[in-house]
Amino acid sequence: QVQLVESGGGLVQPGGSLRLSCAASGTIFSIYAMGWYRQAPGKQRELVATITDSGSTNYADSVKGRFAISKYNAKNTVYLQMNSLKPEDTAVYYCNADKVITIKSMLERDYWGQGTQVTVSS
Repeated sequence: QVQLVESGGGLVQPGGSLRLSCAASGTIFSIYAMGWYRQAPGKQRELVATITDSGSTNYADSVKGRFAISKYNAKNTVYLQMNSLKPEDTAVYYCNADKVITIKSMLERDYWGQGTQVTVSS
């Protein structure tokens, strides 16, 4: 079983910073990519940022220049540094592990974290 454990969410003032962490645990052989998605009230879930095992990154236009994604492959951990936060960033943030291959199975699967609330408000 693969489990994603998130931390770092909470309440922050506009213009402030927050760092999200997500660690994947289990009998993991490889992970192609990890990333963050978010869903605001009344809106569809959207991509925030992703990073592949080779280090390639992808950002949503709305966060580019403000957010930075990074990871440690050996620890199966991904981070999201969020700077210059805006009220529009308020959402539930979900950690994702894409194309995960476990020791028990060679099938590629996606896994999701439970979600963590990020609220940007004065």
